[in-house]
Amino acid sequence: MVKETEIKLRVSRETLIALQDHPLLKKRNKSGWEPRELLNQYFDTPDRDLAQAKVALRLRRDGDAFIQTLKTRGQSVAGLSERNEWDWHLDKAKLDLKKLDDTCWPQALAELDKKQLKPIFTTDFTRQRADIAWGRGKSKVVIEAALDLGKVIAGKQQEEICELELELRQGEPEALLELAAELAADLPLMPCDISKAERGYRLFDADSYSLSLPAPELNAEQSLDDAFTALAWHLLGSSQRLAEQYRFNGHWRLLNDWFEQLVYLRALLGSLGQAAPRASSSELRQLLDAMLNDWRPRLQAGQDDEAVRKAAPEMFAEELKQTRWGLFSLNLSRWLLARSWTATRNNRGNRQGAAPLGNWLPTLLAEEGQALQLKRYQQQPEDLAEQMPRIERLLAWLKLARGVLDVAEVDRLYGELIKFYALAASPISEEVLTDRQTQAIALNSLKPWRQLVK
Repeated sequence: MVKETEIKLRVSRETLIALQDHPLLKKRNKSGWEPRELLNQYFDTPDRDLAQAKVALRLRRDGDAFIQTLKTRGQSVAGLSERNEWDWHLDKAKLDLKKLDDTCWPQALAELDKKQLKPIFTTDFTRQRADIAWGRGKSKVVIEAALDLGKVIAGKQQEEICELELELRQGEPEALLELAAELAADLPLMPCDISKAERGYRLFDADSYSLSLPAPELNAEQSLDDAFTALAWHLLGSSQRLAEQYRFNGHWRLLNDWFEQLVYLRALLGSLGQAAPRASSSELRQLLDAMLNDWRPRLQAGQDDEAVRKAAPEMFAEELKQTRWGLFSLNLSRWLLARSWTATRNNRGNRQGAAPLGNWLPTLLAEEGQALQLKRYQQQPEDLAEQMPRIERLLAWLKLARGVLDVAEVDRLYGELIKFYALAASPISEEVLTDRQTQAIALNSLKPWRQLVK
């Protein structure tokens, strides 16, 4: 068994060609590009038991070699994934079920009759691979770069494979993100942790691609630094999966959910005070703000305009042809992995970052709630839009960390605040102004709100 550490990046055919001659890869390419044709058959039961257990079983033909592989889902953080992998070289193109013993076979499938395993889809592609030397100080790093072009075929359905895989052969995982981020500076690369196997299953059932990642388990004793890191990884990973699925099926709800993840990321970045000096996140915030400013009016327009909703997939495809989404995703991953916000902060910032979440969060929410000045907007509802960033910060923490708050009816409070936020974002009309006043009064009268801002 080996542990596979890699990052997958969706690319266009044009980008795939450009990568072969990219100066960064050309300079460090120690092997030259080696072409290989890889023919892969995946197996599962009629009830998809392997998929439910988050494992994939594959039989690959690589030239004259036949390789049986079992992979687990492993851990995946914002496109950078670690999986356990078992490989067996076989004499012929037929599964050897005896290899699937207790040393690799999941306990959840212990009672499964392996004779039920049948071919379900193929992933056939041409791979151009090369060994890339990537120095990190005195540490030696070797990365296998693979340019894959082919198809996933499941029955009568198919999807193109067009991606760059960077797999760590020697060195630290951070090197994968460093190399990917440098390539993303001038080429559109979309971090995407969907495996070729997941694509095959998705062709059978579009809903089989899980959009929801397990929410971080926060506790009151956890430091602010640790809680922020866990939440930011979660939001980034979720945004990437939503972007991939929206690219795939164009469902309007997914685009709204993608945007919400970015709004909450921005809210978290803006709420940390001296724990995360603004200079440390300046470039990330600029990229994020540019995307939010472009997509916010499109989503608002699409709520009542079907033509905008129909045009949105093409607009999103144009977004993915730019570099900023991939560059933001990869640079945020690097920033989180290195905890770069801690490097230049002062002693007060260090104390704030080390503060227990259960102490820091109620103070933040009370300050933000008081600064919202609900009574003012009962009298001046036309000015409420200026408070949208503050409301977003309140919503982000109430949604993501409500479990550490000792506040009654947090779900109800969150729901009422969502209504207030929607009104703040709505174009001004007599009806909207009246509704803003009414909602400000309702929110201010809520027991959990009074408890929060006391």
